[in-house]
Amino acid sequence: MLDMGYVRANLALVKERVGLRGGDLQLNGFAALDARRRDAITRLETLKAERNRLSAEVAAAKKRGDDAAEVVERNRVLKAESEGLETQAADAEAEMRAVLAGVPNLPHESVPAGQSAEENVEHKRWGAPRKLAFEAKPHWELGEALGILDTERAGKISGARFAVYWREGAQLERALASWMLDQHTRHHGYTEVLPPVMVNEASMFGTGQLPKFREDSFKTEQGDHWLIPTAEVPVTNLYRDEVLDEAALPISLVAATSCFRAEAGSYGKDTRGLIRQHQFQKVELVKFARPDSSYDELETLTRNAETILELLELPYRRMLLCAGDMGFSAAKTYDLEVWLPGQSAYREISSCSNFEAFQARRANIKFKPRGGGKSEFVHTLNGSGLAIGRTWVAIVENYQRADGSVEIPKVLVPYMGGKTVIEAKK
Repeated sequence: MLDMGYVRANLALVKERVGLRGGDLQLNGFAALDARRRDAITRLETLKAERNRLSAEVAAAKKRGDDAAEVVERNRVLKAESEGLETQAADAEAEMRAVLAGVPNLPHESVPAGQSAEENVEHKRWGAPRKLAFEAKPHWELGEALGILDTERAGKISGARFAVYWREGAQLERALASWMLDQHTRHHGYTEVLPPVMVNEASMFGTGQLPKFREDSFKTEQGDHWLIPTAEVPVTNLYRDEVLDEAALPISLVAATSCFRAEAGSYGKDTRGLIRQHQFQKVELVKFARPDSSYDELETLTRNAETILELLELPYRRMLLCAGDMGFSAAKTYDLEVWLPGQSAYREISSCSNFEAFQARRANIKFKPRGGGKSEFVHTLNGSGLAIGRTWVAIVENYQRADGSVEIPKVLVPYMGGKTVIEAKK
């Protein structure tokens, strides 16, 4: 959430920066609410001064032995009026906070203008798309032919946008999660954590999923529990309402969890295969950093995710998202897009974002400076390191062979029990 004081003092600039993201500004009524609040506070201060004067008058009258009933009654009336003004001011501030809860983060100055993915800026490419001597097949055809991917039975037991993995297909998912966790903990300095996959509403609000993305999330019928859309939610909220020691920063955490998304706005998109599922596995990287170093940490986090793709020898490109294509809470985002020969396209496999203090302000996560002084909000960052299902897709499509079998990337062979090729079951 944006800082209310900053928005009050810089409303025109905030409108301009938020406007770069497109859509409804939601800030048009903010000035009127602020004026209502300020008016109530001004009148309250006037009444307070008058009540103080009357209280002094009552004390003086009693000291003289005079009747002060009329002044006492006047003070009682002013007290009731003051309480009404306090309620008005509090209600106006609550409405202002409700408005701000639906306003996205301000784009960082380095974020390009633009409203759609077509206006994102390519920063780099790594690896050349493989030149296959045969027509590449999409992963859903390869997986079904190999007997390792089953969407038909998944549809029977759960419905559309679910998958069942068999044999080496299931083993490959498990191997990817274990290998990615080992890379990030042993070589990139992250601490592994295994959080719950159900969280409360305060956690969903803290990272910005609520109230805006309610329709994109799954809620349990009983209690205040939501299925997580990403491990970003529980891991970031580990420190909700806490003050961290600056000496502990940056904190780098990694988690592998199931994720759940309703995909409410994706009707008709990616209906085949594993690109857009209701349930999927993901390894998530989360950082808590000092404000003055958070953009260095963004570069580090993004490189950590890129390293996974490079070790798997999967061609990819890094895209800097334009203002209109970024997520609600992000101030700056890099997307990593992996090459999929079966679809002849680059597809997103990781989003790496700096949220600055936006999430920390919603979740009340601060740090105490080493030299003392007032606590400050931390900056939070996260990124996929990587989305396991989409990495599975990239391996199957990039490592496919003419006979329909799939080679196992060298770094995963130890995690696959020494198996080097996935072949159809005979």
